[in-house]
Amino acid sequence: MEKIAVKKVLNNNVMIAEHSSYGEVILIGKGIGFNRKKGEIIDRDSVEKMFVLKNEKEQQDYIKLLPFMGNDLQETIISAIELIKKKTGATLNEHIHVGLTDHIMFAINRLSTGIEFKNPFLTETKTLYPREFEIAKEVVGLIEQKTAIHLPEGEVGFIALHIHSAVMNKELSEINLHSQLVSKLVNMIEDELNFTIDKDSIDYTRLVRHLRFTIERVNHGEQLEEPENISALLKETYPLCYNLSWKLIKVMQHSLKKHVYDAEAVYLTMHLQRLQKKIK
Repeated sequence: MEKIAVKKVLNNNVMIAEHSSYGEVILIGKGIGFNRKKGEIIDRDSVEKMFVLKNEKEQQDYIKLLPFMGNDLQETIISAIELIKKKTGATLNEHIHVGLTDHIMFAINRLSTGIEFKNPFLTETKTLYPREFEIAKEVVGLIEQKTAIHLPEGEVGFIALHIHSAVMNKELSEINLHSQLVSKLVNMIEDELNFTIDKDSIDYTRLVRHLRFTIERVNHGEQLEEPENISALLKETYPLCYNLSWKLIKVMQHSLKKHVYDAEAVYLTMHLQRLQKKIK
């Protein structure tokens, strides 16, 4: 049976503890440090209600944040992460405790000095990660309820990316790269086809999701089956869309540094042709 003993109480919500399986860990939870004593054994039921940081770097980074946030804000962020865990039903990557805490602290600090960051990938985030975006809206609502601080919609988008990162166990930098790539590809499509896609339309949603799944297939090295003899036909019949699909693929290859199979050009061409047909 696992045994966890208190080593040091950092504040009411954070303790350093000795875990029989993982060694030194950080325990996070609302009020868990209150009246705890060094050497005290924590019962299993109590531990199951806490977040456990096992990674040494995550522990060190989280401890560095403690002097810069008050007890109320810390408890609010813990509540937010509890909400995310409940809504997703997922085991969250423990980096969310550092990443999301740091982001919310920084956002609140910026807003208090009248500085608001524009989120350049807000539209893409809404479309790519609708579930995470809805949960992020609830997180922002919780923060406003607890602190009376209103975070703008751009922050909802940033928080949604943190949620997706934690649920999918992906680096935030990779997720940001994909959002930027999708945005760049959409801009290229609009420029080449000489029109602006309505970002609230089903056509935009379908396009962004097609690009997202293409990127995911490329990252995982998955190959679609190419319909027989269709590539040459598409090249002849829809030269604009066919050439555009290859321009998009070259950008993907450069950004992802991965090979893109020819079949992706076929399906992209068909998607672009349907889109072009609608706007004529």
